[in-house]
Amino acid sequence: MEKPQRKRVKEYISTPAIYASPIQAQTMMDLTGKIQKLKKEKKAIILAHNYQRAEIQDIADYIGDSIELSRKAMQEKEAEIIVFCAVDFMAESAAILNPTKKVLLPTLGARCPMAQMLTIDEIRRSKTLHPKAPVILYVNTLAESKAECDVCCTSANAVEVINSLDAQTVLFGPDRNLAEYVAEKTGKTIIPLPEWGFCPTHLLFQPEDVIVLKQQHPQAVVMVHPECSGEMRKVADFVGSTSKMCHYAKDVDAKEFIVGTEEGILHRLRKENPNKKFYTAYEGAVCPNMKLTTLDRLYASLKEEKHLVKVPENVAVKARAALERMIQVN
Repeated sequence: MEKPQRKRVKEYISTPAIYASPIQAQTMMDLTGKIQKLKKEKKAIILAHNYQRAEIQDIADYIGDSIELSRKAMQEKEAEIIVFCAVDFMAESAAILNPTKKVLLPTLGARCPMAQMLTIDEIRRSKTLHPKAPVILYVNTLAESKAECDVCCTSANAVEVINSLDAQTVLFGPDRNLAEYVAEKTGKTIIPLPEWGFCPTHLLFQPEDVIVLKQQHPQAVVMVHPECSGEMRKVADFVGSTSKMCHYAKDVDAKEFIVGTEEGILHRLRKENPNKKFYTAYEGAVCPNMKLTTLDRLYASLKEEKHLVKVPENVAVKARAALERMIQVN
């Protein structure tokens, strides 16, 4: 029997663009042309996370993980507008790191459930209980939470950030699975904030599915994201962030891969490695919030310059310091 959480996610997702009718396909082409024209007129750049819809990735100037994209935005000196096709915390980070640019989030409802799990009260309570432990927060947090931490990290550099600290005990949030992964790699005591923070999409992956897929594709290399459970990490040949997965897939000699992260990344992996095959470790592993950005919403946001991301200056100053410390580490 299919697990309830998987069934709910499947029901929530609209039909993917690859099944579009000829009329829908023509509409998408027309919208793409309009967006490209507007982008030049407004001196805008479009950033798309690896989990975005295929058509959004195809129109983007840059594709990557959250901090990769914010760094790209910082390097684009002539850009006046950043359209960040992702979820709330990523657009916030771009706004914090690029205070002189307009940052637009095409869909206001594109929120990260995991980022919502960590509250300021939880952080402050934990600081009181562990006053000597530094607070390290995954970038998958809201700006107000980042303002309460010592340094941020990504899934790509979490181990390096933790190892750079002269502390044996660390407060870490909000993903418990990433906290466990970091503890395994660093040997340090990692206290998760909150106790059971998680990514609902990565929780869908189960090792049983990988075992079945390995029977069908015995030569396939298994890549999983550190937000997956410990059981999933144990069946993996490689554990890494989306950016590290993309590099690994290019560099390794394997021709087949089973991928344990949100299905949007398969579009990029297949484009960059046309002679290799990629299979999702679970077909229902879709982030509904990442898929809320459509060409229609992107066009409307850019045309009207709506859904401007603003972070209060007193919050932005503190959060920027935490993000900059992270960038200095790696």
